[in-house]
Amino acid sequence: MRTSTSLCVSVVASLLAVSSAPAQDEKMSFFITSEGPGNGADLGGLEGADAHCERLAEAVGQGDKEWRAYLSQSAADGKPAVNARDRIGDGPWFNAKGVQVAENVEDLHSDNNELNKENSLTEKGETVNGRGDTPNMHDILTGSQLDGTAFNDGMDHTCSNWTSSAAEGSAQVGHHDRVGGGDNATSWKSAHGSRGCGQSNLMATGGNGLFYCFAID
Repeated sequence: MRTSTSLCVSVVASLLAVSSAPAQDEKMSFFITSEGPGNGADLGGLEGADAHCERLAEAVGQGDKEWRAYLSQSAADGKPAVNARDRIGDGPWFNAKGVQVAENVEDLHSDNNELNKENSLTEKGETVNGRGDTPNMHDILTGSQLDGTAFNDGMDHTCSNWTSSAAEGSAQVGHHDRVGGGDNATSWKSAHGSRGCGQSNLMATGGNGLFYCFAID
């Protein structure tokens, strides 16, 4: 009798856990990471960033897709330039609630996309703090120019290709809420550079080491 009661309690607890978990639309193919790896802009390179996207997606039942981070890589130290826009597949892309944010790559990089604070959700379907919230976390790492390509001016815009968490250095960021400061304040992908690569540096200027993830299939 005691064993049967324990089993019932366990089953009920499991059902409650499932029912309380946020539901992701099966079409979900885009999200902002709910958390970064925790080491500033040192993401373990593009491979480490992709793996972080995969882990977060798998945790919410979306691990059957191939995920890529929207990050560019600069030509340096024997590594070729890589454009963020070329890493993410062809689209269309949907957020965790099933809202289409862009039809294809050109649409994503045009004024027609639906990326904003309301639609640029985490893998859990949650809104990311923006300007005016405490703390502000609207700086999203991209390392990219306005057209989604890597910089070619010889400057560091990727915190040593996503391997540095030092106080010096810089990474180009976008504003997911499409407001704020910088040369291109309303850009989701290329608003301004960060002032340092460490976690505390990113947080001090309105970020938290978050980045965009897209499903390529």
